[in-house]
Amino acid sequence: MDIAMLAVFIPTFFFVSVTPGMCMTLAMTLGMSIGVRRSLHMMWGELIGVALVSISSVIGVAAIMLNYPSLFSVLKYVGGAYLFYLGLQMWMSRGKMAIPSDLSAGTDTSPMTLAMQGFVTAIANPKGWAFMISLLPPFINPTLAMPPQLTVLIGIILMTEFGCLLLYASGGRTLRHFLQKSGNVRLMNRIAGTLMMGVGVWLAVG
Repeated sequence: MDIAMLAVFIPTFFFVSVTPGMCMTLAMTLGMSIGVRRSLHMMWGELIGVALVSISSVIGVAAIMLNYPSLFSVLKYVGGAYLFYLGLQMWMSRGKMAIPSDLSAGTDTSPMTLAMQGFVTAIANPKGWAFMISLLPPFINPTLAMPPQLTVLIGIILMTEFGCLLLYASGGRTLRHFLQKSGNVRLMNRIAGTLMMGVGVWLAVG
């Protein structure tokens, strides 16, 4: 792997990854509502989605997907509507993901449900596909074997993405602790719910 190329790729992808987007907003929302530890379930689902998009972009699947946007429609609208519904429930201090009045109580959202939220958010974003198909190919050296290069690049992408997800989820947890001092659970739910609804709309119309 070309070291000079990696020296350009790592800061480039870090800048793109740390910029606020759908997945990072979702991580912050879950960090606020269910905490960083339980948000890890969403994160591994999101990382699988990012890896799938990355691999598909290199082998050309993304070009097909971008030329036939109707393939995204059902996934985008269903996923967006579901996230919007969860956000509405949180805004009303209802549902499994809402912050309970008793802050010592936990939520019972299943790990698989959280993972699917992350996975759908990652793969149903056409902008994510467009970015990967424009970012990855220039960093692939055609004179070298493809699998080792792809393995290194995707490894860097996943580690960077995971670090940024943790950063945003921790920010959400910090905001929760700040608001928790005043005991304003309803306000916490409304902030988290508004963010979740925003991600849902963003996913559907993005």
